[in-house]
Amino acid sequence: MPGALANGWTKPKRFDRNLVVIGAGSAGLVSAYIAAAAKAKVTLVEANKMGGDCLNFGCVPSKALIKSAKVAHQMRHADHYGLEAVEPKVPFSAVMERIHKVIAEIEPHDSVERYTGLGVEVLQGYAKLIDPWTVEIALSSGGTQRLTTRAIIIATGAQPVVPPIPGLAEIGYLTSDTLWERLRDRPEVPRRLVVLGGGPIGCELAQSFARLGSQVAQIEMAPRLMMREDPDAAGFVEASLKADGVQVLTGHKAVACGTDDDEKWLEVEHDGGRHRIGFDEIIVAVGRAPRLKGFGLEELGIKVDRVVETNEYLQTLYPNILAAGDVAGPYQFTHVAGHQAWFAAINALFGDLKSFKADYSVIPWATFTDPEVARVGLSEAEAKEKNIPYEVTRFGIDDLDRAIADGSAHGFVKVLTVPGKDKILGVTIVGEHAGDLLAEFVFAMKHGHGLGKILGTIHIYPTLAEANKMVAGQWRRAHINGFLLSLLERFQTWRRG
Repeated sequence: MPGALANGWTKPKRFDRNLVVIGAGSAGLVSAYIAAAAKAKVTLVEANKMGGDCLNFGCVPSKALIKSAKVAHQMRHADHYGLEAVEPKVPFSAVMERIHKVIAEIEPHDSVERYTGLGVEVLQGYAKLIDPWTVEIALSSGGTQRLTTRAIIIATGAQPVVPPIPGLAEIGYLTSDTLWERLRDRPEVPRRLVVLGGGPIGCELAQSFARLGSQVAQIEMAPRLMMREDPDAAGFVEASLKADGVQVLTGHKAVACGTDDDEKWLEVEHDGGRHRIGFDEIIVAVGRAPRLKGFGLEELGIKVDRVVETNEYLQTLYPNILAAGDVAGPYQFTHVAGHQAWFAAINALFGDLKSFKADYSVIPWATFTDPEVARVGLSEAEAKEKNIPYEVTRFGIDDLDRAIADGSAHGFVKVLTVPGKDKILGVTIVGEHAGDLLAEFVFAMKHGHGLGKILGTIHIYPTLAEANKMVAGQWRRAHINGFLLSLLERFQTWRRG
């Protein structure tokens, strides 16, 4: 029959909406914004807080915490700048209150009011797919509402992974999602803190809490921290963490948690032996997993393993049902979620006319430790693993005038290029404001510019951005044509007579 699928679902002849977006994090907000801008009738459904993980639990609060911790660190080391060093007093509840004020100040950018003003219908509640064109919303205010829609975007985000360690659930662990509320009214920083995980989130939190006065033990099962980055970059971060007093325990596996006489402990395994670490609080930061359950995906036959299975156009088994953000993978970054949202929204609204493949050719990211680590494109380890020929050009930021003046003369800019050419394959920057410095290379790679273009661009003196020009200059010096130099020397000799 017309409009019927083989499994018995019947496509409506008319639709209530052009698009329903499930989840109001970065991917969902951008998708809804684009749809409204295209004059589509769009409904955005959110079960928890507008702004999703980034605003409420991730990027925003963590960066506010990092800033407070950095100020405390600078006070402690003020003698480095010719001032009198002081041990900072840390009223921890005031630090946490500032974090919540920062969230509140940014919150209007992602608010119901703003998106309603843009033309988006926002519903608070839990959404579930009934069929490929029908979404049922269990409204937070009570009751349910069903909407038919031409297209659906799944943007339900991710949540912290909690490993199945015996006793962990009973001792009251924290995650990056819960610590902001659970520690909000605590007058003092946790005296003894365990951070479980050696990735970006674990490193950022371990360093920040150590700088605010906690005795931090960071546990990582892998042989080193930040396994996604090259060892030279991760080594800088580990050295900095240790200098801040973090006890970095790599190659340690957490095997049990418990309490003895009101003393909380974590048991770890290392080199065949076991020992216990006492703590007051433990933060689990071993990764995040997409939210896949409860949205009716399995009932429709949409594959959900580690992520929602999509094609290059972010379409699922059903072309009108798409996914974007952490729930779709392959990257868990706010900026990638927003990037994917453009493709998902355009394909959802106009895919029957023209579809666009999601472009992952130039994906940057940063870890906001001190020093920061930022990368785009290939690392050396990835280039070797994929047998991609490359050359390395490296400039030490310890030789940069502005970094020396700022007292931040540490780190490096490392560029991988095609052998004999200035085409950029990947860049890793370690140092102050590395995430900001990387943008020039991201732009260059996106638009096919090589190191020669960066070298030929005027950079303000004295700035940290000069490091980018310096590394381009080093590449140029290493690729000067010796024969031409010899001719130049003979020419200049002839000119002298």
